[in-house]
Amino acid sequence: MSEYIQKILAEVKAKNPNEPEFHQAIQEVTESLKIVFDRHPEYQSAKILERMVEPERLIMFRVPWMDDQGEIHINRGFRIEMNSAIGPYKGGLRFHSSVTLGILKFLAFEQVFKNSLTTLPMGGGKGGSDFSPKGKSDNEIMRFCQSFMTELFRHIGPNTDVPAGDIGVGTREIGYLFGQYKRLKNEFTGVLTGKGLNWGGSLVRPEATGYGVVYFAEEMLKTKGTSFDGKTVAVSGFGNVAWGAVQKVNDLGGKVVTLSGPDGYIYDPDGIKGEKVDYMLRLRSSNKDIVEDYAKEFNVEFFAGRKPWEVKVDVVLPCATQNEILEEDAKQIVENGTMCVCEGANMPTTIEGVKVFHEAGILYAPGKASNAGGVATSGLEMSQNSMRLPWPSKEVDERLREIMIRIHNTCITTADRFGTPGNYVNGANIAGFLKVADAMLDQGLV
Repeated sequence: MSEYIQKILAEVKAKNPNEPEFHQAIQEVTESLKIVFDRHPEYQSAKILERMVEPERLIMFRVPWMDDQGEIHINRGFRIEMNSAIGPYKGGLRFHSSVTLGILKFLAFEQVFKNSLTTLPMGGGKGGSDFSPKGKSDNEIMRFCQSFMTELFRHIGPNTDVPAGDIGVGTREIGYLFGQYKRLKNEFTGVLTGKGLNWGGSLVRPEATGYGVVYFAEEMLKTKGTSFDGKTVAVSGFGNVAWGAVQKVNDLGGKVVTLSGPDGYIYDPDGIKGEKVDYMLRLRSSNKDIVEDYAKEFNVEFFAGRKPWEVKVDVVLPCATQNEILEEDAKQIVENGTMCVCEGANMPTTIEGVKVFHEAGILYAPGKASNAGGVATSGLEMSQNSMRLPWPSKEVDERLREIMIRIHNTCITTADRFGTPGNYVNGANIAGFLKVADAMLDQGLV
C-alpha cells in the first residue's frame, strides 16, 4: 500500500511543482491513510484520494484597484473550491503579501478535513490575494475589496461557497466585501461569515478559533488527569486566534506568558490578563505587525528575531502561521518538559517536528482538529442566518465547546479503532477522510 501512497505523492509533486506547503499537507495526511487503504481497498479502486487532492474548481483572477494618490495597482485573487461532497465550500479569505496558489491549495486541502471533523455540512475551500492591508487606508482597502468581490461574486453563494475571514481579513474587510456582493446580487444572504453583529454576524466568532483550541487542549489534558488550572502556556501570534486563546486560558485558570510576531516574542512572567488582553486588540488594529510595542507598554522583555518555544512552559499553543515549529524548535519544546502541544494555526509544525513530538510521547494535536472552532462557529453563523435568528453568546460558546469535545472524542476513538491509540494526527486525518470519502462514493463519479 505504501507504493500506492508514494505514487500519489509523486504525481502531486509533478502536477503541482514549487508548492511545498501543498506537498507537505498531502504527505502528512496520506501517511495516516495507509492503514485505511489496507482495510478498505474500495477507496483505492474508486481513486478517492486521487480525486481529493485535485481541486474541484480553481479560480484565479486579476484585481485592479486605485490608491489614494490615484495610482493603479494590480493584485491576484484566488478561490480554491476543493471539495463539496458534504456541503457548500467553506473556508477563509487571506489577504497577505505571502499568499500564493500553493499556500491556498494547502489551506483548502486542510479545510476539507477540518470541516468534516466538525460534523457540520460544510465542504472545503480557501481563497485570498497577495494584497496586504498593512499600511493601507480604509478607502484603499474598500476599493480593493470591491474590485475583488466584483469577480468573486459570480462564483459564491449561500448554497455554493461561503467564504470567511482569515489573516488580513477581519470584520472591516468582510463588511466591504459583503456590501459589494449585496450591490451586485441585489440580495441579503448569508454568503459570508465573520460579519458585523448588527448585520448578521455571530457572537463569539472573533474569539472562536482560540476558544476552540483551548477547549480541545483541555480535553487532551484530561486524558492525563489534569487541566489548565495552574499551568503556564506559551502562545505564538497576537491576532484573533491568540487573543481568543489567551482569554480562554485565563478563564480556565492557566497563565499565558508569551506572544509573538514577525519581529520576535515578548515574555510576560506575570501573565497576559486584564488590560493586557485588551491591548492585544490595539496591537492587531495598528497594522504594524509587531509585538515589541507590548513590551514597551508593559515593561516586559522582548526577544528580537526569536521564537517563544525557548520558554519553559507546560502547554504550547502555536497560533501564528504555517511551519513556525521546525525540528529544532520541537526538540527544544520537548527538552523544556512541555506536556501538550495543541495547534491553533494551520500546519504550524513541520513533518519533522511532528515526528519529534510523537517519539517523545507528549500530547500533540494537529490544527485540522484543534483549530476547527473557527469554522465550526462560522457554520453556526450560517445556521443563524438561515433561521434569521441570532443566538446569545452563552449558547454559541456552549455549542462550540460541545463541537470541540466531539472532535476530540472522534480523534481518540478513530485512532484506537485503527490501532494507533493516542495518535491525534491519525485520528483526525482518518476520521476526516472517511466522512468525505463515503460521501463521494455515495454520489458517484463527481
